Order: sequence, then structure tokens, then C-alpha cells
Amino acid sequence: MTLMTPPPLDQEDDEMLVPHNDFVDGPQPLEVAKEAASKVDAQAVDDPPSGRFTWTIENFSRLNTKKLYSDIFFVGGYKWRILIFPKGNNVDHLSMYLDVADSATLPYGWSRYAQFSLAVCNQIHNKYTIRKDTQHQFNVRESDWGFTSFMPLGELYDPSRGFLVNDTCVVEADVAVRKVADYWSHDSKKETGYVGLKNQGATCYMNSLLQTLYHIPYFRKAVYHMPTTENDMPTGSIPLALQSLFYKLQYSDTSVATKELTKSFGWDTYDSFMQHDVQELNRVLCEKLEDKMKGTVVEGTIQQLFEGHHMNYIECINVDYKSTRKESFYDLQLDVKGCKDVYASFDKYVEVECLEGDNRYHAEQFGLQDARKGVLFIDFPPVLQLQLKRFEYDFMRDTMVKINDRYEFPLQLDLDREDGKYLSPEADRSVRNLYTLHSVLVHSGGVHGGHYYAYIRPTLSDRWFKFDDERVTKEDVKRALEEQYGGEEELPQTNPGFNNTPFKFTKYSNAYMLVYIRESDKDKIICNVDEKDIAEHLRIRLKKEQEEKEQKRKEKAEAHLYTVIKVARNEDLVEQIGRDIYFDLVDHEKVRSFRIQKQMPFNVFKEEVAKEFGIPVQYQRFWLWAKRQNHTYRPNRPLTYQEEAQSVGQLREVSNKANNAELKLFLEVELGPDLQPVPPPEKTKEDILLFFKLYDPVKEELRYIGRMFVKGAGKPMEILARINKMAGFGPDEEIELYEEIKFEPNVMCEHIDKKLTFRTSQLEDGDIICLQKYSEVASEQCRYPDVPSFLEYVHNRQVVRFRSLEKPKEDEFSLELSKLHNYDDVVERVAHHLGLDDPSKIRLTSHNCYSQQPKPQPIKYRGVEHLSDMLIHYNQTSDILYYEVLDIPLPELQGLKTLKVAFHHATKDEVVIHTIRLPKQSTVGDVLDDLKTKVELSHPGAELRLLEVFYHKIYKIFPLSEKIENINDQYWTLRAEEIPEEEKDLGPHDRLIHVYHFMKDTTQNQQVQNFGEPFFLVIHETETLAEVKVRVQKRLQVPDEEFAKWKFAFLSLGRPEYLQDSDVVSTRFQRRDVYGAWDQYLGLEHSDNAPKRSYAANQNRHTFEKPVKIYN
Repeated sequence: MTLMTPPPLDQEDDEMLVPHNDFVDGPQPLEVAKEAASKVDAQAVDDPPSGRFTWTIENFSRLNTKKLYSDIFFVGGYKWRILIFPKGNNVDHLSMYLDVADSATLPYGWSRYAQFSLAVCNQIHNKYTIRKDTQHQFNVRESDWGFTSFMPLGELYDPSRGFLVNDTCVVEADVAVRKVADYWSHDSKKETGYVGLKNQGATCYMNSLLQTLYHIPYFRKAVYHMPTTENDMPTGSIPLALQSLFYKLQYSDTSVATKELTKSFGWDTYDSFMQHDVQELNRVLCEKLEDKMKGTVVEGTIQQLFEGHHMNYIECINVDYKSTRKESFYDLQLDVKGCKDVYASFDKYVEVECLEGDNRYHAEQFGLQDARKGVLFIDFPPVLQLQLKRFEYDFMRDTMVKINDRYEFPLQLDLDREDGKYLSPEADRSVRNLYTLHSVLVHSGGVHGGHYYAYIRPTLSDRWFKFDDERVTKEDVKRALEEQYGGEEELPQTNPGFNNTPFKFTKYSNAYMLVYIRESDKDKIICNVDEKDIAEHLRIRLKKEQEEKEQKRKEKAEAHLYTVIKVARNEDLVEQIGRDIYFDLVDHEKVRSFRIQKQMPFNVFKEEVAKEFGIPVQYQRFWLWAKRQNHTYRPNRPLTYQEEAQSVGQLREVSNKANNAELKLFLEVELGPDLQPVPPPEKTKEDILLFFKLYDPVKEELRYIGRMFVKGAGKPMEILARINKMAGFGPDEEIELYEEIKFEPNVMCEHIDKKLTFRTSQLEDGDIICLQKYSEVASEQCRYPDVPSFLEYVHNRQVVRFRSLEKPKEDEFSLELSKLHNYDDVVERVAHHLGLDDPSKIRLTSHNCYSQQPKPQPIKYRGVEHLSDMLIHYNQTSDILYYEVLDIPLPELQGLKTLKVAFHHATKDEVVIHTIRLPKQSTVGDVLDDLKTKVELSHPGAELRLLEVFYHKIYKIFPLSEKIENINDQYWTLRAEEIPEEEKDLGPHDRLIHVYHFMKDTTQNQQVQNFGEPFFLVIHETETLAEVKVRVQKRLQVPDEEFAKWKFAFLSLGRPEYLQDSDVVSTRFQRRDVYGAWDQYLGLEHSDNAPKRSYAANQNRHTFEKPVKIYN
């Protein structure tokens, strides 16, 4: 439905206005056909109820409000509205959300589920309208949902783009409300026999994977049989944590937490809250378990279940030459884009690529040849994991996108189809590759996050279950299969009489990973797992845990029968003020608390207090605390006799509108001259209870000295002798009085005129007076001469822990600073502490509260206003800063490019890292000239070159003229070395080849792994391997005994062909270019027993997010 906005005021809730005409391209006047308008009963809308709302916003560019709500519209019997931030919600994009209009008045525990899209209409060309869709379970915590970065403000406000015409913006919302069962009352175990996993913050991708693995019984059995002992701690042992988790999934009645498991991975909390993808976690978890299973009874389980093999081949068309390479896989990545189903993806996987023209293949002895290149499968594993490539990089938009296209997958998958078209000649044809679908992992949402859940049929019967974090539900096959194909769905029209255009929703819930089990292995994999598979120590430990949990649950269940009463006394104020706190009177977390049954009469509770504190009941008077409008918390009034006669529960309700389970009281006890309790004095309206703090400017100390009743009509000057006595001064000591009014967000502390009455000074029960001796001298000699300046200092002071950036885990020193300190103040204090003359050589880096690491970028010179800005990270405040001492001032450094260059000495076996700093417009030639002044050359005329080394291969020789501004030394090593004389005068038939060290990784199917330092070598036309070996041995200075074990191979694309001493090496190296040559090299195969270098290149993958690591 399209609602005109703004609608007539008297019709807002009553009548929906529907346009008579269809929606057409371009801006159209919305003429309302009065005869078509009809009253619609909001509750009686068809299911699923859906509708469209159009909001026309005039004078858009002149809106000066941060956020703007649309009028209310109805869909599915609910009130909705659109919320926009015309200038962005702290971003340079338009921010737009769908909001539940009446969320503040809905009953406790409400929730509703809607699919919706939001759009900004292009009023010139409708096809350029920007529309984004999503879905959400709205509830009290998340009553609006949408897109913070909907579209760039630059595009929106550019009149030529068509989104703003005559300064009018047209926004649309399509909403479809879905029925959803009551989430919280569902008992998964009772309804399905299975329990879910708690989501500890963006870990549903892990939960869906763990449920899938748990429901492969053979895998579960193997995990149970991994050896663990009762002395292991689950948080430090992956096998034990997984055993514990699986045991609880099998025997618990309620959902299970995963915290122990993520702790055993070594994840910090930040990792748990970062959304990685399920495939990455799957691989890492399986590799880790495979490693932990080595040498145990279950060694090899991971390979037996999940490992298959395929063969990469290249076959020449015109000559008899074929090259093959066998590789293993644990999962297969299948294309979704351009494929209608799994079979189409497999067809694409084995598609033959023709290498011809410029792309011909270089075959040994035959030169460049036309060839066919492809992949065929040697064998498939019993459990086949298929990763569907739903995410891909869009080069045009320079971003990752999610592919929501329709993609079908069968219940039964026959990989022997069409006479085994996917199988290689060496495949065992006696194995029948017929697979049954076991689980479907679903991703719902967009590229930057979303929600994962899984459909699993644990016993391969017709009954499917949906595992969605804590909730497990029975589902039919249609929901698990067809509804996860993706594509679009058209919503049925809600008002068929009104010729509404139907609107289509992209289904962004779709399958992302499929698990199939081979029919012939079904009985072995879906095996029986019972208590005898579980170690006794594990059963005992987990039963004890269960009992403790039950005890806590019982306490929690009975919590509504009890109230916690926190009693603050004079002694607490004396102890805390000036030590733990300076403002207000007490920290209620540190006072004596009583857990009391609600029905207990308060007078009986007073007897408990008498026992605890030794204060007879008749001498106790209790005051209620109140939170004032200025956010201070003070004693407000004494309890009345009638209130003391009530039960504790009734009293809590009187005192506490916020409805929490605590009652906070102040116990007033009057002491006589002998310091024994006496009955409290009668309190009239004229009496005011004041609390007193004493400030000493010389010692910079504030302490609590007591309380006193004063008369409202009295004046401070009349009771100075009493105050002085309380402070321990002589009766005639001249004192200054201040009222501590508030401290948030800033301190307010005002001088009190001793000649005015307490009432005139607006003092009331619970107010605080701070006093100090009057002294003119103090103002000159003391840092904080009076109470207001001291309280200001206390409020803003911040102890900062400084760490050297080189040792980011260790606190080195702490400084007390002020949050109001500016950049210069902070670096001056750090420089002074370090005994450094020039503060501009200090560079600071902020702390990332989530990763507990330094932020990647340092703070720019005077780049922040105050210390408080340096310590803030999103909405968290840290007390850590990292420092480094530069050798030149920071402002100067910021104009330079810094490169770390590893210099390899020509004759000595040493590598020295040099930091080169040059103006950003310098060239590689300038870097090498600078380096020459710092290093020892083998002879004065030596020339240098700069190489890019990555994972033990040389990828590039930098041209001398290349600008250094864009060179990145963070991800690969920059290496400088002398150019050997023999390279300078190459003969016409000489070759300069790459030489790399390698070994075969036995755990990774004999894959080649490079290590050590790569280098260049000149080989002459007729030189044999035996002659080359002599030069290599001399160059690397390897002892004869060790060198005899080395093997030499020609490697192309990672495949070694071993050479004999008599082979002429140059015949293998046909290519002349040095640059692309890293995939053709002379390999030296030997074990990696060289001592590790003291420097480590930062060989990270360049990704948008931290790769999943399991550290333990």
C-alpha cells in the first residue's frame, strides 16, 4: 500500500489511502482516488501481511535535525515508521532504519519478525532507485533495524543524480510481517530431543558448524576417544573442551555454552565477536584436531572422514605429453554464480580449459604447445563437504558482494553420473559415489555479517531439524531444501482489489555449505554413541558441573522470594571517602549486604542488624537513599514507623521505582558523650541532616569527618565552633565552607555564605559540605588550594599505564595525568619521565580494547585534542598508551616514508635490518644510495639492488626509478643485496635463474614448502648440474656430509622434476624474463635445520579481517 504523507491528522490511525494508478517510472503526483479508499481492519490482513509505504520529504537539504521519523503506517496489524538521519548517523552516508513506532508502550517480552526493504527513489530514472533489503526479529532491545551506511551523502545531495528533485526526497519501505512462534517458551529438548548452543556474540557460524560435526556420530565417537585426563582444564585443552561440549549436547536438557571451547582455541573476546566464515573455522578446527589425534587410537579419523583427492592435469593436443599432479581436499568450493545447481557446479569444476595462442603451455622438450587443462577426481570422501561460493569480490564496485541467486541441490547426489564424467582414469570404479544430504548450513544476511543456522537430519531419516543457536525446531524437507535455494520470492498481494504492484524480495537466506554422506558408508558413520564411549573422569566432572549449575539455577529461581538490603553506616563513609571515592558518600557495592526473605517484617530485620553490628533495635534509624536529578545519590528521608511495620518486600517497592531487587539504606546511630549508642533525636521538618568532608590543601587529602543536624533557619556562622570541633580544630579557627553539588558530567562545588541561612542556601537532607582552613598562603604554595580545584583535579585525573611499543604486553610505568591534558602536555610528561629533552620525539599509539593490542596506526602529531580522546576506543575507555622514542621529531617523520630493509652481506652470513627514512617522493635509487652509507660493502664499487621477498620466493627486482611512497614493507620483506659481478656481464646464452630451498610436507600430501633465503644464480649454456652444485655449495658454505643429502630439482608451478648430475640445467629454463620467474626455479631439497633468523617478516595474508587462529 502507498500511504500519502503527511496524511490528514484525523485519519492517521483510521484510514489508509491507496492510489488508484499503478506505480510507473519517474516522479508522479500521488492522486488519491477517494472511492477506492476503504477502511482496513489491521488485524484481518492476509497472511503474510505486507505493504508498501511511500514518504515524500520536502525541503530535504534544509532539514536541520539529526534524525527524522516518518508518519506511522500499519502493516500486519502493527505500527511502523521509517527513521532517517539526513546527514548520517555519525557516517558520511544517509542512515535509514525501520522502527517499531509503539515499542515504548508494548507489553513486556514483545517481538515481531519482518522482512523489509528500504529505498531512496530515483525520480529521474526509476531503474536507478537504490533499494536494500534485510530481515529482523524486532524486540525491546532492537526496536529499529536497517542501514547505517545506506548511500553516500555526496550522491544523495547531488541534484544531477535524481535522488533530490525540487529539494524533495522520496523514500519507500516494503514490509512483510512473518508469524513467529514464541521464542522463549520453546523447550527444544522436549520438542525435538536435541538442544542448541548459546551464541556468545556473533558465533552462530561456529554453532552451526559444531552442530553439524556433532551430528556425524563417527566424528563424535572419535572426539570422545581422544585421550584426556582429569587434570586437564577444558579452557586449555581443545580435545577436553570439545568432549565436554559434545557430552552436554548429548545429555543436557538446556542449551549449552561454547565459552570453554573458544577459550581452548586461545580466542580473546574480540575474536569471538568478529564474524569469520564457517569454512575458515572448519578447516582450522579439523587441522587442529588432526594434529591432536596423532599418536592416539583415533589417529587419521579426520582424513578417513573428510579427505578426498583430485588430479590436476595438462595434456598437449599435438604431441604426446601429459603432466599430472595429485592433490587432497577436505572440502570443495563450488561456484554459485552462473550455475543452476550442484551438478552444474561440478560440470564447471571439471571443465576443460584450452591453452592456446598467447596462453600456450610450455612442455618439456616440445616448447610451447596447444594443450587442455583440467581437474578430475581420483576419489571422494565418505563425508563430502561442499562450500558454496556465495561471496565474491566485485571488481567494478571494489567490494565483496553476496550472491543470492537461486541454486538448487538434491537430496541424493550421484557423482558417478554420465558414466563417471567427474572421475579420473585411475579412480576406483567399484566404489559407488551416491551421496545423501545430511546437513544444510544457511547464511542469512548480507556480506558484512548476518546469521548462520543449520538444517540437519541426524539419522538421515525424513525428519529434518533446524539448529538456530539455542533453539532447535522440527522442520519439513521443503524448508530445509527448496527454501534455501535462494533467488527471489514474490509476496502475495494484500489488497487484491487495488491493483497494487506485487513486490519481490530477494531471499537472502540461502545455503552456504552442504554436507553429504556416501550411501555405502552410511551405517559406519551414523553409528551408535553411548556412555561407554565417554571416559569416566569426563562423566564425573560433567555430572559435578551439572549439580553446581542446578544449585545456581535453584538460587536464581528463588531470587524473587528474596531482597538484598545494603546497609551503609558512618564507618563505611569514614573508610571509603578519600580512599576509594571522593564524590558522594559511599560505594554501595562495598557495604554490608543482607539477603532477606521478602515477607520478613522490617522490624524483624532490625534484629538481624542488631546482631550483626551490636546496635540495639531502639537506637537504629534507617534512611532511604534517593537518586537526584543531577545524578548524585544521597540519603533522602528516614523510614516512618508505618513503613518499618511493613514487610521488606513492600518497603523495597516504596524505595525503588526501578524495580531492581535491592533496598539501599543508611543506618543513623547517635552516640552519647561516652560513645555509646543513644536513641536518635526527633527529626522535624526544620531539621536538616548534613554530611561533612574536610580538605587539607597541603596534604591534598579529603576525608569524611561526620554528620550533623542543623536548623533550616540557622546560619553556618552560628555553628562554626561545632564544625571546628568535628574537624579537630580550635573553636575559633577560620574555615571556608563549600557545597559539593554534583560531579557528572562536570564538577559543581560552590562557596557557602556563612551569613545566609541553610534554607536560603537551598541546603536539604543528605547535602554535603566540604570545609577547609582559611589560608592565603595555601593559594600560592599548593597545587590545588581550595576544594573546587581539588575536586576538579580528582574528577579529571587519569592514571595511564605506558607500555613500550616493542613490548606491548608489559606495563613499563604509570603516570597520573588529567583527561583534559592536551597532546603536548601528555608527551611532555612522558619525555620528562624518560629523561628526554625533546618531547616531539615521543610517538604515542592508542590501545584497542577488543584485541588488547596497540592500534595499527600511531597517533599523529597533535592529532587529538585531549588525553581522553587518546584513550577512547569506540564506546570503551582504556587506560593504556604505547610509546616509542623516535630519533627525529615526529612532525618531521610524518613527511618521510619509512622502510625496513634487510641487507644481506655478500660474504658474511649475516642479515641486518636497516630503517631507511626518506622524503615520500624519493626513488628506490635513493634508498640504495642511503643504504650504501650504512652498510659494509665487499668492495667500494659494489652496486646494490632491492628485491621483494614473500614466503621465501623473490617476486620482484625494484627498478631504481620506482617511487617509494607506495612500496609496502608490512606484508613482505624488502631485501637489499650486492649485484654479483658475474651477473653484470651475462653472455648471450647465460641464464639468470631463481634458486629456492624446499622440502615436502608429509602432513600436506607431499606438497612443496619453501623455506630459507631465495637467491639468483647465473647458469651457463652447457653447464651440467654437477658443475652448478659446486658453485651452490661454495656460495652457501654447506659441509660435504650435509650437502650429499641434498636433492636438486627443476620446479614449475610447484611440481618438482628431479635432476641428474649430468643434466644440462639451462635446457630446463626456456623463459628469459626474470620477473615472472618465481614459478620456475631450481629447487634445493633438504630439511630445514638452519637457525631461525632473529627477524621475522610480517608474512600476513592481506584480508579485511583477522584470519581465524586457534593458538593452543
